[in-house]
Amino acid sequence: MATAGTATARGSGATPAAPPRFTEDWLAVSIGMLIFVLSLGLLYGADVLGWSVVTNVWTTPGKALGPASKAYANTPALISLVATYLFTMVILAVGAKGLGASVKRFIKGYTAVFVLSYLCWVVGSWAYIAATPDKRSAFHISWSLNLTNEFGYVIALVLGLIVGNFIPSVAAAMKEAIRPELYVKTAVVLLGGFLGITALDQRSLAGAMLFQGACSILAAYLIFWPIVYYVARRFFGFSREWSAPLASGISICGVSAAIATGSAIRARPVVPVMVSSLVVIFAVVELVILPFAASHWLYNHPMVAGAWMALAVKTDGAAVASGTIADALIRAKALAVNGLAFQPGWIMGAAVTVKVFIDVMIGVWAFVLAWVWSAKLERRTGEKVSAGQIWQRFPKFVLGYVATFVLVLLIGMIAPSTVARVKAAMTEANVFRTLFFVLTFFAIGVLSNFRKLWEEGIGKLAGVYLLCLFCYIIWVGLIIAWFFFHGLQPPLLKG
Repeated sequence: MATAGTATARGSGATPAAPPRFTEDWLAVSIGMLIFVLSLGLLYGADVLGWSVVTNVWTTPGKALGPASKAYANTPALISLVATYLFTMVILAVGAKGLGASVKRFIKGYTAVFVLSYLCWVVGSWAYIAATPDKRSAFHISWSLNLTNEFGYVIALVLGLIVGNFIPSVAAAMKEAIRPELYVKTAVVLLGGFLGITALDQRSLAGAMLFQGACSILAAYLIFWPIVYYVARRFFGFSREWSAPLASGISICGVSAAIATGSAIRARPVVPVMVSSLVVIFAVVELVILPFAASHWLYNHPMVAGAWMALAVKTDGAAVASGTIADALIRAKALAVNGLAFQPGWIMGAAVTVKVFIDVMIGVWAFVLAWVWSAKLERRTGEKVSAGQIWQRFPKFVLGYVATFVLVLLIGMIAPSTVARVKAAMTEANVFRTLFFVLTFFAIGVLSNFRKLWEEGIGKLAGVYLLCLFCYIIWVGLIIAWFFFHGLQPPLLKG
């Protein structure tokens, strides 16, 4: 198995690669910031990235793809798709050269990775797979699997596993472009800007709600993380290398938290990426169950339900989707049972607000773990830990994540009139975040070997996740949501 992530994924017997000029961490920051800055061209009337391709939930294949911006509405979907491929291929190929890779082999491999990954994303966006109950009527369908388009990540992972385990010749042809760490770190950098505009959107929420959201997240971090870490170590026998990313993935924000934690403690790349795979799978299960449970038991406490979705569901998309479904279901039930017509969006807003605080804390937590591992757990006797050692261990891509988040907040607060344009800019940048995430999951699959995964303890890993999530995290999350949001009610519709 490619437990080193890069060593076994690169070619052998070929001309020795040039020495790397920089690390994947800094390359991810560079690429993420480039896309972020280009998206901000909208502030000056330049729609630089509006041609990029977006995938819509669809019933007719011809309506699945389209350009990100209305300014490019007349651009054929195929042109948008090809342009997105060429743009990402060029910047990644330049980065690959800086990493010492063969540019020619990278381009060939990336072409195959892009085509297969994006095909999975399109399939995952089919309405019968992706449409949530509140969206079915818009697609004129009576049923769906209710999995959201994030199930496309799972499809990409499965296809990658098939290629990596059963079609080794294809996997070998793509090996120069199988770089899950680079893809996911770039996606996390872009995630910061997306969350920044989300935070700006929620400024209309009551100050008390924001304060309580922050407090609930601090409580969740301090309660969730150490218990999951202890369970993984004490009862399942996992090493620190596995237990820390697993604790972050289950306790905090799933994919982003697991990747940041893995980098902070210098875990092998296979560790956080396999935790990330479990995060997406379990988030789909939660999405199917929790909103309906909330509508049944919490329709009299709608804001508690919204916060619970954020604390329990461990990916951003699934958490927001859960909040959206809970919003629709609870408003309908509150009107039918109590005659209360709550304004739409507030329950979902509670979920988004709490989720934003969760995501913001990822950078702080990565720094804390980098210090703990350097100063306490891996420090040799008599050795003094310098700031330089902590800096070397600290995942640099988290700085890009924090930078994009803070910059969006500052722009929105200093120039409120630009918020609509900043939001549109981050929507276009988010196209590439989604792409890099789906590339990540496909690459994870290609690098994964079933036999080696079993030897690493993937079955036990799922056992920890199942036990901690459904026997602990969900219920403690409900208690925390109740403690901080009990008594808050959405405003009623007028008239």
